[in-house]
Amino acid sequence: MIAENLKKFKQELPKHITLIAVSKTKPVENLKEAYDAGQRDFGENKIQEMCDKYEALPKDINWHMIGHVQTNKVKYMAKFVHLIHAVDSLKLIKEIHKRAKNEGRVINVLLQLKIAKEDTKFGLSQEDFFHILNEIETKDYNHVKVVGLMGMATFTEDKTQIQREFSTLENLFNATKDKYGFTTLSMGMSGDYHIAQKHGTNMIRVGSKIFGARDYS
Repeated sequence: MIAENLKKFKQELPKHITLIAVSKTKPVENLKEAYDAGQRDFGENKIQEMCDKYEALPKDINWHMIGHVQTNKVKYMAKFVHLIHAVDSLKLIKEIHKRAKNEGRVINVLLQLKIAKEDTKFGLSQEDFFHILNEIETKDYNHVKVVGLMGMATFTEDKTQIQREFSTLENLFNATKDKYGFTTLSMGMSGDYHIAQKHGTNMIRVGSKIFGARDYS
């Protein structure tokens, strides 16, 4: 069923959009089925769970940390993580740089902007966003590479509001991508990826349409 879901979903997805299969809470067997069907990008929101799955699965998988990251946990994923999506502080940038340097690699990250109206959503203000970019440009953080932006829209049935929030992120991405060399605009999940597509996303995070309903246990 997972392979069928994946095939069907990818058939309707434009080729330029990277699909992150959100595999949090799902067993290794489910991920292996998706892997055997050709999926290589998987998203997790808990570092320990991602580390366990990294050890158990093929090493050509691109692991995406899509959850909020605590600085004291960065060291556990530094040797293998492909992209950290939710970077929202200079403190976290510094820790990622430190751990990446120890591993002799450069870790790609996305800066998360707060575009939703919900207090539970993390993210940078535009002022803090530009402050971080200035710090990275003027100081030695050469083991961290900001490759783009990420944002999560408000969980609402109001499509106009979602469109407005995605449009804000799209405009910021378009205004800064040439100067900073950004390539990735990550926005859109199972419930709103169709709207995100209309606002320039090239990376979406989808779980339930591939793996079925999430296991909250």
